[in-house]
Amino acid sequence: MSSIIRAAATASTATALSFACIPAQAKDVTLAFVVTNFQNVAEVSQADGFKKEGEKLGAKVLLMDSKGSVEKQSNAIDDAIAQKVDGIAAIVLDSTVAKSWVDKANAANIPFTAVLVQVGEPSAKWTDVYPGLASLVGRDDFQTGEELAGFAAKQFPKDRAAKVGIVEGMAGYSTVVNLTNGFKAGLDKAGAKYEIVSSQPTDWTQAKGQEVCQNALVANPDIDVFYAHAETMAVGCADAISDAGSKAKVVTAAGGLAAGVPYVKSGQITASVCELWREYGAAGADTLYKAATDPKTPKAQLVSIQPPIYGASNVESCKPQW
Repeated sequence: MSSIIRAAATASTATALSFACIPAQAKDVTLAFVVTNFQNVAEVSQADGFKKEGEKLGAKVLLMDSKGSVEKQSNAIDDAIAQKVDGIAAIVLDSTVAKSWVDKANAANIPFTAVLVQVGEPSAKWTDVYPGLASLVGRDDFQTGEELAGFAAKQFPKDRAAKVGIVEGMAGYSTVVNLTNGFKAGLDKAGAKYEIVSSQPTDWTQAKGQEVCQNALVANPDIDVFYAHAETMAVGCADAISDAGSKAKVVTAAGGLAAGVPYVKSGQITASVCELWREYGAAGADTLYKAATDPKTPKAQLVSIQPPIYGASNVESCKPQW
């Protein structure tokens, strides 16, 4: 059974995260953090949080880039194991494949922390931490989807079933599965009448978000609400809505994007999640450092940092981290 640590988060106050003490060490501690792609600004912020916290704890930090490739991520993790680092953290590209990476690290007595993305069955509950992990750090995507559904339902027409389009992130991520399932569960819980007329996975970018929404509006010009898995795609979707002369609204996960602020202020994006990328990274470093330096540390710890949702009325409360 995993032990659970929850950190209440607000956008206006920097989250204080200090899960690990710093015991005296006989040798230097090296922590590796493997991201999916440094072209993703959110991951740059996460790596920054991880590096600063790791170095504050006295560790040497190695940052490794998978460049969007599962094969390259596997090679990076193999390289970290070969270098005999003291701990490995990763934003995994494939939840199922990642089980073998965790098991391989454990066989080398190297603790492994997953940041934001689950290891194991992609549709597993956030609380079902893969037993081989030192820790799973981030936010509950299912809960995020549920909460955003409440905001979306407020935009639904009263006299008919709403037409909904979903702009999903890249297939293979547990994040994608849980954001969608949570959203549907939230709408059902709210008793909303709706029909999902479009659901398209894409690559998280603004251009692809715009393209997906353009195509959805051609096929279903009367869509009422779009739900995007990231604000990069939501911004592109809002542009497509404007170009089409549609009155559709947008709610989005993975928000707090600097480029998205004007869209939230104007109401084009009615609800967004203020992501705390640096805090996620810092918490990953904290828990991994403790696992690497204290053999008595319980395994499969869950560290949940649930980000707040904001809109036009409180947009200034969210300080963009990407």
